[in-house]
Amino acid sequence: MIRILIADDHDILRAGLKHILSDSGDIVVGGEASNGVEALALLRDGHWDAIVLDLTMPGRNGIELIKQIKSEFPSVAILILSMHKEDIYAVRALKAGAAGYLCKDNAEAMLAEAIRKVARGGLFINQSVAESFTRNTLQGNNSLLPHNSLTDRNYQIFLMLVQGLGVSEIGRRLNLSVKTVSTHKANIMVKMGLSNTAEMVRYAVQHGLIDDDPLFPG
Repeated sequence: MIRILIADDHDILRAGLKHILSDSGDIVVGGEASNGVEALALLRDGHWDAIVLDLTMPGRNGIELIKQIKSEFPSVAILILSMHKEDIYAVRALKAGAAGYLCKDNAEAMLAEAIRKVARGGLFINQSVAESFTRNTLQGNNSLLPHNSLTDRNYQIFLMLVQGLGVSEIGRRLNLSVKTVSTHKANIMVKMGLSNTAEMVRYAVQHGLIDDDPLFPG
């Protein structure tokens, strides 16, 4: 049996994932966590083959959490289950130590297969992510682009900004103060040489980091 931990801050989503896996026959959900602190505590308290991890839970940056999990539990496979467009976060997640990246929209059809693959030591990524990862890792063609100079937390907030979220909403979702988010926003604009959120949106669209019709107020 493959024993997994599900870490996601939405109760309904966790219940849905358990239902999807209930008929798998070889996968058992041994625990659930609603944030990174709970996930680490459960990982330290038992044996796990894999963790299904949401990147955007409140509090700690998801990329930082991946790095800590791999540092403390190198044998635990990490499958990222995210609402975000697959090639936005995937390369950073894989570099941090994740073994797979699955969009929540595809969870019902592909979750069990993805868990089995990463638990066996494989990688679970789609072709678009594979191409992005290869290009980023081997060719380095995009290494000098401004958004690649951002820290993981900067990048997370950058994507939330260009998707139309304000600093207050970002702070609420990430459990950060408005002042901290505003400081990150200022740092992002300095690092990327941009003057305002509208310029960030245009940059993100130009480089394929979001769709060409983002939710952007005004």
